[in-house]
Amino acid sequence: MSISASHVTGAVTLSDARIVGPDGVHDGWLTIEDGRITHVGQGPAPRDGHSLGGRHVVPGFVDIHNHGGAGGSFPTGDQETARDAIALHQRHGTTTLVASLVSGPIPSLAAAASSLADLCEDGLLAGIHFEGPYISKDRCGAHDPGALHDPSPEEFAGLVKAGRGHVRMLTIAAELPGALDTIREAVASGVIAAIGHSDATFDQTRAGIEAGGTVATHLYNAMPALGHRAPGPIAALLEDERVTVELINDGFHVHPAMIKLAFDVAGPGRTALITDAMVATGLSDGVYQLGAMDVDVTNGQARLVEGGSIAGSTLTMDAAFRRAVREVGLTLPEAVQVTATTPARVLGLSDRLGTIAAGRFADLVVLSSDLEVDGVMRRGIWITEP
Repeated sequence: MSISASHVTGAVTLSDARIVGPDGVHDGWLTIEDGRITHVGQGPAPRDGHSLGGRHVVPGFVDIHNHGGAGGSFPTGDQETARDAIALHQRHGTTTLVASLVSGPIPSLAAAASSLADLCEDGLLAGIHFEGPYISKDRCGAHDPGALHDPSPEEFAGLVKAGRGHVRMLTIAAELPGALDTIREAVASGVIAAIGHSDATFDQTRAGIEAGGTVATHLYNAMPALGHRAPGPIAALLEDERVTVELINDGFHVHPAMIKLAFDVAGPGRTALITDAMVATGLSDGVYQLGAMDVDVTNGQARLVEGGSIAGSTLTMDAAFRRAVREVGLTLPEAVQVTATTPARVLGLSDRLGTIAAGRFADLVVLSSDLEVDGVMRRGIWITEP
């Protein structure tokens, strides 16, 4: 399946827009040319343009943790079905997406990374995320326990090489032997070290942060609960200003009150909503595979057939955005920060995307009054035209 889009030729102005930025919501207009925003203004547009009828315009969503959708599973490395997954998420407003793998044999992980690197070079993916195999067997969730082992800096360097410069993140349990050296190797290779699927203590987590860990993989999930005598990784990750916390805001993984708690501590500048979406996203209930594990999806909730552990989500970023406003109580500018601005910063792409400003890519989502997606533009090209 190919990703279809409606091309925009020449300069185009979008007028009668309610433009949402970190500093507020402004009635105005923007001009796009050659895939980038060239002007942003308030009030009436200086020229005739494509009227958006007063609808909100937000930056394209940035999902830094996503395993697939529409029948496509990034862990398989299959390019054709990966394109289907990318197309699904683009229609839901995700214009920048990192493909997440799950734990498996090292040769399989290397092969999947090498294949997905082609899609990165085509501009369809923003990078590759290894979620495992260096994670805790006690907190492995939907990962195959038989695929897990202690971290090795040399082994991870081989995975980075297989990804041909497109590996962007590694999830690792800080307490494992060799973890701190592997975190240092990741950072030295330009890879984001994320702490997660971990049974670490508070102090072990802090050691992982000191070694270079700067992201918390889906905070709360697959780690010990917050305790008043044993605060564990949650407290260490939330309190450190160097760490951005991922949150799965689907109403199933984490209660909205706990999303709000994390947001109140970390703030919009350190909070990134993610989907953790898996192959069944956009499809009906049924039995699917995530890596080597069978997953049952019932009422949109994914759990392992054996053991019942939560196995990713069927969430899309537009739904996470709506829930952030309606259920968590974030303002529109705050919701933009946690779905676009902050994750773009995490990826080191703030100069290109994540905000609506001159010089940035024309990655835009047009939202109706009830925050449903009415249109999606990526690099100045309509994926779905309002």
